[in-house]
Amino acid sequence: MALMNIILPAMGEGVIEATINKWLVSEGSLVNEDDPVVEVATDKVDSEIPSPASGKLVSIIAKEGSIARIGDIVAIIEIEVVTSEEESRMVDTEVKRIRETIESVRQEKKEVETASQIIKSRTPSGKFLSPLVRNMALREGISHEELDKTSGTGMDGRITRDDLLKMVDKRKLLTTEEKQGPVTLPKEIPPIKISVSVEDEIIPMDRVRRLISDHMVMSKKTSPHVTSFIDADVTRLINWRNSVKDKFFATEGQKLTLTPIFIDVVARALYEYPMVNISVDGTNIIRKKNINIGMATSLPDGNLIVPVIKNANEKSLTGLARAVNDLAGRARSYKLKPDDITGGTFTVTNIGSFDNLAGTPIINQPQAAILGTGAVRKRPAVVETPDGDMIAIRHIMILSLSYDHRVIDGSLAGKFLKKIKEFLENYHADFL
Repeated sequence: MALMNIILPAMGEGVIEATINKWLVSEGSLVNEDDPVVEVATDKVDSEIPSPASGKLVSIIAKEGSIARIGDIVAIIEIEVVTSEEESRMVDTEVKRIRETIESVRQEKKEVETASQIIKSRTPSGKFLSPLVRNMALREGISHEELDKTSGTGMDGRITRDDLLKMVDKRKLLTTEEKQGPVTLPKEIPPIKISVSVEDEIIPMDRVRRLISDHMVMSKKTSPHVTSFIDADVTRLINWRNSVKDKFFATEGQKLTLTPIFIDVVARALYEYPMVNISVDGTNIIRKKNINIGMATSLPDGNLIVPVIKNANEKSLTGLARAVNDLAGRARSYKLKPDDITGGTFTVTNIGSFDNLAGTPIINQPQAAILGTGAVRKRPAVVETPDGDMIAIRHIMILSLSYDHRVIDGSLAGKFLKKIKEFLENYHADFL
C-alpha cells in the first residue's frame, strides 16, 4: 500500500485559492479514480475535485469551510501498488516523499498557527481572515485593528489579497507625503442610505450576484470607460444566413445563429488590430498572443456568466457554431468547468437577443474592451446605386464598443469598429 496526495488543482487564470464547500466522501471511504470527492468554490465558479486514483480516503486535511491555496494537499488516499522489488523501492521513495510533504505541510501549518496567535482568524467585529491575508498582514506590518476597519470586497465582505495590496499602496503614498509633501488621495464615497418601508421586499443577493456586483464596480474603478457606436447594414449577411441555415443544420447538426458569426468577425478584426486584444498590468501593456473571446450568457436564475472560446481566430464558422452551442448549453445547465470561463482576452455581449438597440457594456477585467451587438431591425435607409441614391428597406444593427481609455484611444477604437462593420456588411464563410 502507498499514500497519494489529493491536491487542489489549478482552477483557472487569476485563481489562487478556493473554499472547501463540502466533502462528498468521508474518511475511510473507498473511492474510484475520477470519482468526485469534494466540492470547492472560487470567485469564478463552483466545481468538484476528482480522486486521482482508486483507493481509500485515509485523511481529510482541508476541512469544510476552510480556505485552500492552489497546490495545497486537501486529502490523502491509500492505494494499492505492485510489489516487485524495484517498484517497492520506488514506492518507498514516494512514500518517504509524501511523508516529507505532509511534514512540510504540518510545519507550515504550525507557522500559520503561530502567526494566528498574533493575528486571529477573525477580527473583533467578526470579519474572517484567510491564512493568506493573515500572512500578508504580518509581512507588511498591518495590525489586527487596521484589518478590522477595512471594508473587504470579497464574498460576504471578506478581506482579499487585492484589498491588502491597496492598503500597502496607500501606505506608500502616505510615506511619500511625509517625505515629499501632501499627496491627494481619492476620497471614498460614503454608502447611500436607503429608506425602506414595510411594504418593500428585501431580497439578499445570492453568491453569484455578489461576485458580479463586485466585479462590475471594480471594473469601473479600474478603467476609464469610453463607448463608441457604429451602425452596420447587415442585409446581405441576414439573407445569406437565412439561405444556408437549414443546409448547415442538416450537414453539421448545429443551429447557425448570429452569435458565432459575430465572434468570427470580431476574431478577424482583433487579428488585424492586436492592440485591442490587450490587458494592463500597472504601467505595462500585455498584448495577448491568443484571441480568446468570451460570450456573455444569461442564466436561468437571472445571473450572468462569460464562457470563453479559445483561439477563436483559428476556428471555422462550423467550429465556432459548435463551441457557442456547447458552451451556451452547458452554461444554462450549470455544467461549465473552471477552464471554460478563464483566459478571455475580449468579450462579446449580444444585447440584441433581448431586442435592445444598443448599450454601453462594462469591460470584463482584465480585458481592455467589450463589444455589444444590438438588435437587427428593418429600417428605411439611403442606398447608393450607379443610378443615384434611393431609399430601401435594409437590415440595420448598432454596434457599441466600450474600451479602456488608458490604453485604447478613439482613433484605434474607431478603426476597429469600422473593420467589424466592413466584415459584417461583406460577410461570407465557406463551410459546406
